[in-house]
Amino acid sequence: MAFFQDMVSIFKKRELPFIESFQQSAGVYTFRFEKAEDVTWKAGQHGLFTITHQKIKDHTRPFTIASFPEEGIIQLTMKVSEQPSEFKKAILSLEDGDTIKMAGPVGSFYLKENTPTVLIAGGIGITPFRSMIKQIEADHLSHTQVQLLYLESTKPHLFQEELDDLAKKTSVQVTYLDQRDDLNKALDKCISSYSNNGRFFVAGPKSMVAATTTYLQSQNIRKRHIKKDTFYGY
Repeated sequence: MAFFQDMVSIFKKRELPFIESFQQSAGVYTFRFEKAEDVTWKAGQHGLFTITHQKIKDHTRPFTIASFPEEGIIQLTMKVSEQPSEFKKAILSLEDGDTIKMAGPVGSFYLKENTPTVLIAGGIGITPFRSMIKQIEADHLSHTQVQLLYLESTKPHLFQEELDDLAKKTSVQVTYLDQRDDLNKALDKCISSYSNNGRFFVAGPKSMVAATTTYLQSQNIRKRHIKKDTFYGY
């Protein structure tokens, strides 16, 4: 059923008027677009975004939606290197009056069950979890047992001030980490507490997602209890 819904939603393309962009931190930019009334998504899903104000070769890219529907905007937050791709050069050049197109949403990377949940972010992989935690706050799900383990080598962590504020308003526990070994130690505590009663969501660069998934499975966490969102190109 989820696959069928994704296939249907991909053919629904909507124009999103550009609102604003700003530098979130070193090498990280946020872009905000108007949300059409008929557009909705589950916090954590992604869309397929197409550049329309310029002619470029690779004009469509998938990005996680970093906002949740009730915010009334569609927010994309992404890393932009010193030598950005053609797509990212184009999105950086957006001005008032420009639009992009969005197809979707797609993907099953969202909270479904009221079970103990561990959100594991690596770097820019924090974007779907920012959306999820904002949704938890909006829905007043104080009973939901959620832990966020956020691995990032640079400080401060992306969205740290906002995440700290959300942690005060919800039951979400946030742990900031800067070493892979520290992440494994934190995972050991979660596994000891939840084992296969918990659900593990992993988002980040390909190598981080693969290593974390391998570690969880080595600790006897069932594959079906692990959800992955891999960010390619980082």
